[in-house]
Amino acid sequence: MQLQVTHETRYDYVPAVETAQHMAYLKPLDTSHQQIVSHTLHITPTPTQISQTVDVFGNTRCYFSLQIPHTALTVVAQSVLTTVSKPLPKSSISWELVRERFRYQAGAKFDAAAEFLFASPYVPRHAEFVAYARSSFTPGTSMLVAAQNLMQRIYTDFTYESQSTEVNTPALQALAQRKGVCQDFAHIMIACLRAVGIPARYVSGYLLTEPAPGTQKLTGSDASHAWVAVYVPDFPEGDRWCDLDPTNNRCGWHSPGEDYVTLAIGRDFSDVSPMRGVIHGGASHILTVAVTVEPVPHEQRDTLANRLPPIQEQYASVNQAQTQSQSQSQ
Repeated sequence: MQLQVTHETRYDYVPAVETAQHMAYLKPLDTSHQQIVSHTLHITPTPTQISQTVDVFGNTRCYFSLQIPHTALTVVAQSVLTTVSKPLPKSSISWELVRERFRYQAGAKFDAAAEFLFASPYVPRHAEFVAYARSSFTPGTSMLVAAQNLMQRIYTDFTYESQSTEVNTPALQALAQRKGVCQDFAHIMIACLRAVGIPARYVSGYLLTEPAPGTQKLTGSDASHAWVAVYVPDFPEGDRWCDLDPTNNRCGWHSPGEDYVTLAIGRDFSDVSPMRGVIHGGASHILTVAVTVEPVPHEQRDTLANRLPPIQEQYASVNQAQTQSQSQSQ
């Protein structure tokens, strides 16, 4: 499947922001299950500095700074990707064996998945998570079966309700009220998995949605999505993560399905927030986010594939301006 994602973020400030520095996680991962055909990033006003780096989890992050007063900031990311779905490999390892694999032993071989076993800012340790997970992780149960059962229980037990939580709502509170949004469900599931000794990571991305029968899909009406990836040691080496979406009760190898786009991975939302920054000025602001995910028509695919990402043009123009300035000063 080929999908196009448009993610627009706009900040309106009162009074004007004098200077700003931002970090954006808006470029999807390029992996074995999804390939980037094209990616563009438009930033208004034009940044004074802009650069891209890869973080410790393999995500692309874009840093940019604005050194002029501005009352609005608009960041539009457009990505075209080819996605595939793969059948789950067989797994028979019990969850107890996985737990023992990651139990600390002096001199034992380090497994990088252990990085996703500990508490993180949005995923604390608490006995309530152990209690909720217990009925899924019964003695001798396959780790993958237990994780899928946990996913299905969250899907059944919890109510998806927009605006029932905030971005910083504690996972424990969402667990108690049995309602929330995809971010809450992902944090709860990760907390439960880690509580029983299983590495789990947070996945941010997008999901292709269909409009209700008889209605037309509105541009910008979609939203970012979040789900969970759990480590399965007896999957093929190098591809040992299984993705589970408790919001929609779907799972798959590398991705819950070809209608998903993986944006970034981390310990929890705090690692992969789409936009964050530090500003000087702008005492109050209004944030507007619009996301559209849609299939790419066949007749447009070649045209999109040949586009030059504007982020490269911006980066080149910034560097060129700095070089000219330095030459003149010399």
